[in-house]
Amino acid sequence: MSSPPSSASRVLIIEDDPDIAHLLEHSLGRAGFVVETLTSGHEVMASVRRLQADLVLLDLMLPGLDGLEVCRSLRADPSTAALPVIILTARAEESDRIVGLELGADDYITKPFSPNEVVARVRALLRRAQRTDTQPRLRYGPIVVDIERHVVSVDGVDVHLTAKEFLLLQYLLEHQGRVLSRDLLLSDVWGYQYTGGTRTVDVHVRRLREKLPILAESLQTVKQFGYKLAESVG
Repeated sequence: MSSPPSSASRVLIIEDDPDIAHLLEHSLGRAGFVVETLTSGHEVMASVRRLQADLVLLDLMLPGLDGLEVCRSLRADPSTAALPVIILTARAEESDRIVGLELGADDYITKPFSPNEVVARVRALLRRAQRTDTQPRLRYGPIVVDIERHVVSVDGVDVHLTAKEFLLLQYLLEHQGRVLSRDLLLSDVWGYQYTGGTRTVDVHVRRLREKLPILAESLQTVKQFGYKLAESVG
């Protein structure tokens, strides 16, 4: 079998179950990704940098350092703060899913899963994380979004957002003044029929408001429907 092209996206899998890890490696490898697997969370940061990973598939139930701690570490480091992360776990309860999203995961897939679904989710997240726009920068008051560099700043100070937070902010800025339903945001920002429910949108909106306080009032909640970002006057 020929090697993947040098331009292929690189996926780091952290999964201690050898059967699941092999299944993911095989499915993603056949789909054209460069894949590396770890069985614990201790070497994730070093491996992300060495592999120059474009996305992390992260199991929650890991020996030693669990997946939630790994996710927290990835988000705390500026060099990996925007790295797309998909959590894989047998924990199907909403509370566990929300904890993962609160820590900055971009997606959440429960076991057992379809390998084709995982490949589709990986492709969808990478496509949106790597997407460029004809307008290189978006501005909203003191907020500047550099699309090409994937950097957000407020009054010249960088604000670290996850990949999904960045894409949600970009979408909101591109649709100022429009009432956007949660279902529309899931479809256009997440890019597929997300099975985790619209609570996902609420979690990401709340995090945007916390990281960008100027949005606390201008990003309005439309009761029982969705959200609206007021048009910038600046």
